[in-house]
Amino acid sequence: MTATITGLYRYPVKGLSAQALAGTRLEVGRTLPADRLYAIENGPIGFDPAAPAYFPKIRFLMLMKNARLAALRTHYDAASHTLAIAQDGREAARGDLRTAEGRRAVEAFFEAFMPDELRGPPRVLHGENHSFSDVARKVVSIINLASVAEIAKAAGAPVDPLRFRANVYVSGWPAWHEFDLIGREIALGPAARLKGHKRITRCAATTVDPATGVADIDVPGVLRRTVGHIECGIYADVVAPGDIAVGDAVGEDARLL
Repeated sequence: MTATITGLYRYPVKGLSAQALAGTRLEVGRTLPADRLYAIENGPIGFDPAAPAYFPKIRFLMLMKNARLAALRTHYDAASHTLAIAQDGREAARGDLRTAEGRRAVEAFFEAFMPDELRGPPRVLHGENHSFSDVARKVVSIINLASVAEIAKAAGAPVDPLRFRANVYVSGWPAWHEFDLIGREIALGPAARLKGHKRITRCAATTVDPATGVADIDVPGVLRRTVGHIECGIYADVVAPGDIAVGDAVGEDARLL
């Protein structure tokens, strides 16, 4: 069985666009660099940037409740910490997220873009070495493209893998093989090693087409009807550091590389 990395993505701002990467570096006990580095608070939660703590995703703007976010196109420049937001093909906001002025520009855009969905003033949040992941643990998410193909077959319609907002997309595994890797070592590229941690339970965010922002396929419902659960993909812990890139081989228990 030959498996390869066919896609690498980070999500610099929780709930906003995926950012494709040609390669990146994984460090032990960390997420993919700059993944969910920022979030947009939907109503005050008492987040302390000096002592950042996990909060459930419902406390932020996110696709499960705010599907129209998918209609935006965003780009984050890591060197300048600048987020650019495009709406209907035109830039609508831009700001350096490390400055009060830049954050305010982004916050003002969301105040105007979705006033009926806000529980309070939107606020851009950041904490040093913190990730606003859906889980408290610092993990990397992995999607098996063969599993996505099975979902599409059952749905009778194409399913964009980006609905699952994963970090690493793998081709070459049989459908649902990722579940066999819980508790086992996964080799990404020549050096990085991860250990499968847990299956990912899918929510209503996967119903949203990332290209249009329209909720058009009940992915959790399709999963429940066809395989008896609503899980797709796994979280994994980085246990050995290394550089990874699109096209790298994927092995198991470090024996296959």
